[in-house]
Amino acid sequence: MSDKEKKELNEETTQNETIEEELQEPGEQLQADEAQAENELDKLQNELDELKDKYARVYADFDNVKKRLEKEKYQAIEYANEKFAKDMIPVLDSLEGALKAAEGEAACEDLLEKMKEGIELTYKLFLTNLEKHGVEKVSHDEPFDPNIHNAVQSVDHDEKESGEIVQTFQTGYKYKGRALREAMVVVAN
Repeated sequence: MSDKEKKELNEETTQNETIEEELQEPGEQLQADEAQAENELDKLQNELDELKDKYARVYADFDNVKKRLEKEKYQAIEYANEKFAKDMIPVLDSLEGALKAAEGEAACEDLLEKMKEGIELTYKLFLTNLEKHGVEKVSHDEPFDPNIHNAVQSVDHDEKESGEIVQTFQTGYKYKGRALREAMVVVAN
């Protein structure tokens, strides 16, 4: 083989090696890109798992708060009248005292006077406690209002104008301005 042929063969070999290297480089680059993509995918999967875990915890906390608030709401409704009931206990004590006083041996006149006084005090205590909780008597002096009065009779009256209340048969009561029981009244024609 001549030098020229050797040189050409050498150049050809060098070119083949260069081509092989060039062919190998994209393969290696492809593997490197694939590894990087896999790492990125793993990173994103871990992030997704963390977010799912956080969501599950937040949802569980929310559910617990919701259940606790619902339980507290039912307890509040169940015990809403507790304060009112506590305020009525002294009224019962007063009535109980009146009953015990009636059992004692005293003169009828003294006993009657003491019972009357005890009943008046108990009545005032009862009204005070009702007013404390927003229950009030319907006034006999106010003009007729069909929302809180029930006219059971109408009569001619010289001193009262038409529609004014002449007499009350049964006292009415309001709870925060709304009728609990209408007053049964007689109105003037």
